[in-house]
Order: sequence, then C-alpha cells, then structure tokens
Amino acid sequence: MLLENNPYTSLWNKYRPMILKLMVDSEKDPQQYKLFSHEFKAVGIKEKTGYSFVLEVYQGKAVNKIKGSTVARDLLSVLQQSQKAFQLMNAAVYELKMDKQFMFHVTRKVEAVQPEPVPVAEV
Repeated sequence: MLLENNPYTSLWNKYRPMILKLMVDSEKDPQQYKLFSHEFKAVGIKEKTGYSFVLEVYQGKAVNKIKGSTVARDLLSVLQQSQKAFQLMNAAVYELKMDKQFMFHVTRKVEAVQPEPVPVAEV
C-alpha cells in the first residue's frame, strides 16, 4: 500500500504550495516556516533519527544521503511530482531542512552551471 511506503506524502502534499513559495523566495534570502509537530507525530511512525533532516536537491534528485529519513524521502517524492519544483531544482541546488523544533528552512545554494556556448569558427 502506498501509505505504508510513503507515510508522509499526504502531509508534504498539503505543504507543497508553501514549500514552492519558499523555494522561489529563497532566491533573495534563505526562508523558513514553522511546521506543526503534532501533524508529523500523528502519522504514527517513530523515526529512529527523529523528524529532523537535511535534503539537498538538484535536478530532481537528492545530492546528499537521505536513506535513513522517511520524512526527507517522502518530501523528495512530492517535489518530484511538481513541475514547478522540478523547474526550480534544475536552476539551482536547494537545501531543504527541518530542525528538531519543526522549523522548515529553504536555502538556494548554487546556481546551475550553464555550459558555455562554443564559438563557431569562421571559414
């Protein structure tokens, strides 16, 4: 069943519009938003490492290891289903982080490197 493998997906879907806004706004400055701890605890799955995580994403993929965090994996899954998130993740590296106080942080880290156009030699 989908819910067992991705228990936080519906919660992250609820927050997706806010996360996308934070990603857009992080172009100027890092952003943060207070999430509700009871919503994560209500999912009923006790995370071994707690609920906090750091997820670095680029081109729709995690740049860092998130294997141990179901919360982070489900967030990535939700972002991968969003066309807007995919456009943002192609343009830059984003760090999405939730701390122990359930404060969600979004930092735009690095612009994507565009290949330099190769000049055409005149004949």
